[in-house]
Amino acid sequence: MSSPNSNPNSSLRKPVFTKIDQLRPGTSGHNLIVKVTSAKIVLQKGRPDSQVRQMRIAECLIGDETGIVIFTARNEQVDLMKEGSTVILRNAKIDMFKGSMRLAVDKWGRIEVTEPAEFSVKEENNLSLVEYELVNVQED
Repeated sequence: MSSPNSNPNSSLRKPVFTKIDQLRPGTSGHNLIVKVTSAKIVLQKGRPDSQVRQMRIAECLIGDETGIVIFTARNEQVDLMKEGSTVILRNAKIDMFKGSMRLAVDKWGRIEVTEPAEFSVKEENNLSLVEYELVNVQED
């Protein structure tokens, strides 16, 4: 009897990596290799010495050779997003915040620190500075 993993049709798909400039509002399932250019903690709740879980949120500027975007790191993700490190984001999604795009990884995604990437970050193309407006289209 063969194991369920021996079927070649049920093998894991290779991840398809996208670039920062391909991100669009309301999309998800993105896999990216990015460099962290800056990280700043914007919210820290709970006492560090207590047993109660601490809540931390950091805004990180991440990018690749096509552009940069703000990444919202939550709790233990904050420790992985160190300035200058290269990370792989798996199953990331775009959240909208005050009309601009923010990238995030929820419980269904993963962040992995990897070897330093060879590319230089294109900082002049910041997708989080582009403001989007929700337009309702009337259909006749």
